[in-house]
Amino acid sequence: MANSFKCEIVSAEEAVFSGEVEQVVAAGIMGDLGILPGHTPLLTELQPGPVRVTLAGGAEENFYISGGFLEVQPKVVSILADAATRAGDIDEAAAEEARQQALKSFNEKSSELDYSRAAAELAEAVAQLRTIQQLRKKAGKS
Repeated sequence: MANSFKCEIVSAEEAVFSGEVEQVVAAGIMGDLGILPGHTPLLTELQPGPVRVTLAGGAEENFYISGGFLEVQPKVVSILADAATRAGDIDEAAAEEARQQALKSFNEKSSELDYSRAAAELAEAVAQLRTIQQLRKKAGKS
């Protein structure tokens, strides 16, 4: 059995990552998923949140995706995301502002449509902030 496999992270706009990896950890709709070499084929929906990729050699790269799908094939794992970015490129201030605005809209509840949109915006902002927190924790910064 090989010790690595190819991983591709693609958004609607661009290819964000492609390379040989030892492990992929992503937030599935039923919980976190850990993919190692030899994993059984799988197709699952992903929720907004962090994706951690352990490169061949042990280094890690972190990404944020706004949702999408993860597909596991024998020699490749593909993440097809609505939007994806490297975790280090997330603007924390903008994410916090989006969270505050979503909370404000959520509390106003002027209509069912606005409520649903506010809930989705809140979930995405919180997922971005969670990605930043995980990156800080890994780096040893509180």
